[in-house]
Amino acid sequence: MIENKITTKKIISDSPKNTEKIAYELASKTRPGNVFALIGNLASGKTTFTKGFCKYFNIIENVTSPTYTIINEYSGDIPIFHIDCYRISKTKELLDLGIEEYFDFGGIMLIEWPEKILDFLPKNTIIINFEYDKKNQNRRIIKIETNN
Repeated sequence: MIENKITTKKIISDSPKNTEKIAYELASKTRPGNVFALIGNLASGKTTFTKGFCKYFNIIENVTSPTYTIINEYSGDIPIFHIDCYRISKTKELLDLGIEEYFDFGGIMLIEWPEKILDFLPKNTIIINFEYDKKNQNRRIIKIETNN
């Protein structure tokens, strides 16, 4: 039996610009079909991270949180689907929006507030946790967890 190995990388970001840079570098190592679960409190850096990620793929649209639209689609070198589950109370709501189809579009998915749908996500979803640094509230601790 082959066992999957979970790898965690911890990165400290001292500014929104640095968070965007971290995301840009991670984007350079991704491929179509990747799914990212962005976990963190309000204003912890999830949307800022998404902005930096989208820059790598030459997305020129204004990247904003899809809190009210639920899904933002961005066109660049490859499609990016930015999903926000904050207002979702049941997985069925996302199914009604056709989320299953997004997994087949050949793009990359970045999902904010994925805690509500973790059981629905693919096993190889990359988990990214954003935490405030207890010693400095302006800094973020970003933990990237991959399942190899």
